[in-house]
Amino acid sequence: MQQLLAPIHDFLGCETPDLWVEKAKQPSQLIPLLIDHCNCELKAAQTAILMLRKYAIDKNSAHLLKAWAKPYEDFVYQQDRDAHAFLARDSKKNDITSELVANEQLAYSADVMSKMVRLIKEEFHHFEQVLQIMTARGIDYSNIRAGGYARQLIIHVRTHEPLTIIDKLVIGAFIEARSCERFAKIAPHLDDELAKFYTSLLRSEARHFQDYLALAQDIAGVDISERIDYFRQIEKRLILAEDSEFRFHSGVPSQ
Repeated sequence: MQQLLAPIHDFLGCETPDLWVEKAKQPSQLIPLLIDHCNCELKAAQTAILMLRKYAIDKNSAHLLKAWAKPYEDFVYQQDRDAHAFLARDSKKNDITSELVANEQLAYSADVMSKMVRLIKEEFHHFEQVLQIMTARGIDYSNIRAGGYARQLIIHVRTHEPLTIIDKLVIGAFIEARSCERFAKIAPHLDDELAKFYTSLLRSEARHFQDYLALAQDIAGVDISERIDYFRQIEKRLILAEDSEFRFHSGVPSQ
């Protein structure tokens, strides 16, 4: 695990504060933490889908992505939910990734499509895994307000291409790296089932971080270390700042 986490710790500007870990391991926080984690997996998939639609696939493939995400979005956004029915469906029938066509006008579209499609598959699978754990424990999914972490990073994205996609990919790398670091932080404090689950997620989250970063560097074609450090400092401030909301990517709990 230490070998897996070493690049993550080198990349991030700080470790998760102990106060966040202390809050996360409180039994009363398990339900909101699992629900927010479920939401985070869907948001990660949706972000990758938006990136595919804008930067990687042809126009005729866009409706295929919408159909792929529809069952997940319907479950989350509709009030009348049936978690058992959702989990019992054959999700493989909805996988349309083999039908997607890369946008040949963009030099990097094939690489973006390859990495993002794999990421989306894994994020949807993780969503289902978290929901399965919740359902087995009698925890109902409910809508909770997202934290401001991702939003506060995105407002710093530059508005001219290819600078926009580079910034978005760098932000994606930080979000995935922080997720990986926090999974490792809380795993030792959870029950055996959850500890095993969160430990099992480390490898995929670390790969997502590496994929986002590699794409950013490849598309830029020049050294982007200054831009990475720019977002590193922003992400560090968000993680170390006092935060009134407790979420998977929130800052130091204010109470």
